Amino acid sequence: MRDHNLTVYNSLTRQKEKFETLHPGFAGMYVCGPTVYNDVHLGNCRTFISFDIIYRYLKFLGYTVRYVRNITDVGHLLDDGEDRMSKGARLDNLEPMEVAQKYTLGFHQVMRLFNTLPPSIEPRATGHIIEQIEMVKKILDNGFAYEANGSVYFDTIKFAKETGEYGKLSGRVIEELLSETRDNLKNQDEKRNPADFAIWMKASDEHIMRWPSPWSIGFPGWHLECSAMSTKYLGEQFDIHGGGNDLKFPHHENEVAQNLGACNVHPARYWLHTNMLLMNGKKMSKSDGNTISPYELLTGNSSHVSKGYSPMVVRFFMLQSHYRSTNDLTDDALQAAEKGYKRLMEAYKSLDSLTSNQTINSELDEKVSSIIQGAWDDMDDDFNTPRAIARLFELVTIINSLKEGQTSLDKISQNSLKELKEAFNIIIFDILGLKVEDGSNDESVDGLMQLIIELRQIARSNKDWPTADKIRDSLNELKIQIKDGKDGSTWTYL
Repeated sequence: MRDHNLTVYNSLTRQKEKFETLHPGFAGMYVCGPTVYNDVHLGNCRTFISFDIIYRYLKFLGYTVRYVRNITDVGHLLDDGEDRMSKGARLDNLEPMEVAQKYTLGFHQVMRLFNTLPPSIEPRATGHIIEQIEMVKKILDNGFAYEANGSVYFDTIKFAKETGEYGKLSGRVIEELLSETRDNLKNQDEKRNPADFAIWMKASDEHIMRWPSPWSIGFPGWHLECSAMSTKYLGEQFDIHGGGNDLKFPHHENEVAQNLGACNVHPARYWLHTNMLLMNGKKMSKSDGNTISPYELLTGNSSHVSKGYSPMVVRFFMLQSHYRSTNDLTDDALQAAEKGYKRLMEAYKSLDSLTSNQTINSELDEKVSSIIQGAWDDMDDDFNTPRAIARLFELVTIINSLKEGQTSLDKISQNSLKELKEAFNIIIFDILGLKVEDGSNDESVDGLMQLIIELRQIARSNKDWPTADKIRDSLNELKIQIKDGKDGSTWTYL
């Protein structure tokens, strides 16, 4: 293990705490994954990029990390009572598992674009129905749930009164919850209290996704899947549970209740939550048009951006805000991030070519070591990427001075230059997860692509579909995607 002093902000205790794992050298982390009934939202991408940084840093510190991120392919209920997966299947004229596969593959593709590492395990809710049924049985046996007309509900009021635990994570007061619910409104009369939530639901005749259980032919509640899968792969208690702030209540609060109700122990020692991705200072919303998809952002096919931005520029932009702070997506901020990213990559290339024959330490050596140590301290302080990036740009200034001869090379020792190269590479590539985008910003490549797009457009105009398709498919094999829009075609790296 590396000699670091990592502290994390624990949402459960609302304070920073020294990070100490249950088992020395091993870290277990569970992060709530996407519900695959639609394309992944850019705000979700921000969450997964943030936990990718956390995953990378824990690995850098020397932990063996088991990172579990689920796929929700059962779906939770919409306000009109229709299951999200069923609705997606109906709208796309597909089987529910076709919908799940389609959007899971799309999610993985977007995650690859943003250079996130795959989790250690990526379980699907539909693959763990048995485990979910067994957890329902345990909760019933412990007296914290009841059956009504084939459905099973968690007895929130009884749990709160007997344990005093409900509401600790979210800060909700149980009395405020008596009139609140996230479940299907037509089932309210089955509940003892409005705050109770379903852990197993009896399926209606028209419900597509259903499984046999001791109580009815039905399907598990949304909150139950994460409790069952985190317990299976990480144990009854593990180190980190993460997700977006929007999941804190009711999802994560109900997970805590379920795990305590079934296993009599809190599931995670540290709860980490990412904040919201805004756009132009406001919450993203389809209803008022203040939204943009990952592909629209990358291709520029949106009125909210002046052009397309590369995946690494977008990732770099997101890392310039702390994961617990809001992140405001604007065209000006993206342009600034693009300039910053290019400056960082240019410094990396310059640093790679620098040499020194000096063996004696100097004042510059001490400055370089101090900045590098500062970057490690920043990452140890709840994964503070904005401050670590600021330290990198202090090093960029030194690198550029060395390159341009403003600072004599004999003022930096061989050891210090080696330390600088090693730390610069580790922080940029291994921890921040950035990479050099070969040719993506090269004018000659862009000009060549525009020519190819024009040739494809000519083929399409002449109804030469085999040629048009051949161009598109060949580019796909080269990990280049053509996007056709009303204002013409654009391209981006996959």
